[in-house]
Amino acid sequence: MNMTAIAIVAIVCWAIVSIVEAAKSNKKHKISQVERDQIEKEIAALKQRIETLERIVTDEKYALKKEFENLS
Repeated sequence: MNMTAIAIVAIVCWAIVSIVEAAKSNKKHKISQVERDQIEKEIAALKQRIETLERIVTDEKYALKKEFENLS
């Protein structure tokens, strides 16, 4: 093997080791209870907004308005 191939193999191995170590450290990251509560509140608010949007879009009046708009 020539020196270029050895250098390439070493760089690839170093990159793989770095990626694996980063993945392991990300799994160990824990969020605080305050962050968890904030995330849960945000998810609940988003669910509520989605339910509202679904109700609007499935409303017959909304569909009728869209049909009138499409005719113009």
